[in-house]
Amino acid sequence: MNHFQWEGYLRKDGRKGIRNYIVVVYNTECTHHVARAIASPFKDHPVQLINMAGSNLNDNSDIMMNAICMHPNVGAVLLVASGSEGFDFNKLEGQVNQSGRPVNKIVIQEAGGTQKAIDAGLDWVDWCLGIVDIAFMVPMTVDDLIIGTISGGSDATTGVTANPALGRACDKLISNNATVIFQETGEMIGLEAVLIDRAANPAISEHLKRSLENAASNYRLIDNESIVPGNASGYLTTDAEKSMSIYCKVGGSQISGLIKPGEKPSRPGLYLMDVNPGDKSVRALVSKNVSVGIVEMIASGCHMIIFTTGSGSVVGSAISPVIKICSNPQTYERMKGDMDINAGDILHGEITIEKMGNNICDGILAVAAGIPTCSEGMGHQEFMLT
Repeated sequence: MNHFQWEGYLRKDGRKGIRNYIVVVYNTECTHHVARAIASPFKDHPVQLINMAGSNLNDNSDIMMNAICMHPNVGAVLLVASGSEGFDFNKLEGQVNQSGRPVNKIVIQEAGGTQKAIDAGLDWVDWCLGIVDIAFMVPMTVDDLIIGTISGGSDATTGVTANPALGRACDKLISNNATVIFQETGEMIGLEAVLIDRAANPAISEHLKRSLENAASNYRLIDNESIVPGNASGYLTTDAEKSMSIYCKVGGSQISGLIKPGEKPSRPGLYLMDVNPGDKSVRALVSKNVSVGIVEMIASGCHMIIFTTGSGSVVGSAISPVIKICSNPQTYERMKGDMDINAGDILHGEITIEKMGNNICDGILAVAAGIPTCSEGMGHQEFMLT
């Protein structure tokens, strides 16, 4: 695995991307129309629309948008502002410029209104396509990769097929010096002892303990449970069953550290994303949306997201490809167009968990080398930042 090479996009900070997108960024609903009108004509080109609409304009917004606009899969940035928002687009423009990426800011009020802003944006993106098309490319290997893992629409099959197979893949990736990030701490309540036992050192053990305690406190604060109606209809019966399913998704490697959304792992290994904020009740509710979790991991540099599902979530993402691993063979048959890998074959005895883990690794390398995922092929570009 560590001998496999492909070509990636070299960035000024030394990181390498597996995609090379121009992102059109807006941050308020009143700029949505202009930003969408700029991005839409380029749907057959590497141009994507992302937004901060509805997010709190605070220090976290600054950290997250900075990280996202300078993600290794991003090659250029167009910022669309109204001229009246509180977010500091000038600061973000300067930071992106220092990263070596082409960047431009269009202020609708200064441009002369809707149509003039759209025309200016179309001209810039058209020009920029020629620039990103000649980006400098260098060899990449698995040790350059940062992989995020998440689940959605789990059912009774997820914990016996897709998640343990992904766990095998994560162990293999980490043994080859890749980096893997997982979160969903609130959905691993009850497994605190086994998670803490996997900490690489006592400091990480203590950090893990605090994070898991905070997650449990958040859930108690809003009287919340991990099981949602979609899980129950798929015969996933208890919080404990779901916790064990989520736990086995990341294999058995040591936990190398904890990071916050937007922070980059300091070295290869397995990292838990600590998503416990100050406003616990709000964040615990928001964390139920998998698109938020995906964007948080993208902000920490994930080149792609591995998404296990039983009932068949169709969520994709802007910036980082999403590989869907379907745990349920019946769901896979119904939704082949949305699913990249059928881990349900394990239930039929057609393949072992170990072999499926190897297949997942092969799929990750193929996507890293440029093969589109199902969600990419259908144009999914979900993006939700809070």
